[in-house]
Amino acid sequence: MLFVVEDLVSIITPCYNGGKYIAETIDSVIAQSYSRWEMIIVDDGSTDNSGEIVRQYMAKEPRIRFLQQKNAGSAAARNNGIRNANGRFIALLDADDLWDPQFLAEQTALLKEKNAVCVYSSYRCIDEHSREILRPVLCRPQVTTKQMMVTNYIGCLSGLYDSAKYGKIYLRESLKSIRDDYAYWLDIVKLENIAYGNPKILASYRVLANSTTGNKKKLIGKQYQFYRQYLQLSPMRSLVNTLRWGINGLKKYGGV
Repeated sequence: MLFVVEDLVSIITPCYNGGKYIAETIDSVIAQSYSRWEMIIVDDGSTDNSGEIVRQYMAKEPRIRFLQQKNAGSAAARNNGIRNANGRFIALLDADDLWDPQFLAEQTALLKEKNAVCVYSSYRCIDEHSREILRPVLCRPQVTTKQMMVTNYIGCLSGLYDSAKYGKIYLRESLKSIRDDYAYWLDIVKLENIAYGNPKILASYRVLANSTTGNKKKLIGKQYQFYRQYLQLSPMRSLVNTLRWGINGLKKYGGV
């Protein structure tokens, strides 16, 4: 078992052909005002130049680590990173998303202030050129397990988990990287039945036309199955929650 370092944040970044954006993502981590972090980038069988880009950063920044695996999906890649994490705090940052410089300082402070196991924040949406689009996603002051059973109120790039009390939490690879981040944050909220939101906009979520978020029509069936099979809700409750999820997605991302 790896030694867990107090106050160290382990940033887990799965990367599959992320060469177009990975440098910008790494730069946003290096720019953090909070310096006690390690970034574990897990290459999930990429065929582009993302590995070369990461190695160039590693030559200059010892806090960056690089793992490689055969393509197995984002859940497996994230779990690989979590297994190798040394930090007390765990954050998930995808290879095309960005943090504001004060993100880690704000979120670690909020964890301690609330004596919580999980916090999250508001975030803005950006396009492929890193230009802000749509309206910012403003988070709730807090969420409970009951609320999380309806829809995921924690933006994956904005969440921070304190593993000191309950140990590491892993994503469910059986979900095949569909709604696995939702299940992950739900499992964490269940630990103490509450998580706390920071109203400040501290991160940038990249919305691409060909991304999972950008293809919600394709996800409707999978979302229903998530409620029905994973959460074991009734058919009617699963349908109602799917409709609420769809409406919420339209409010966030419109037709993107």
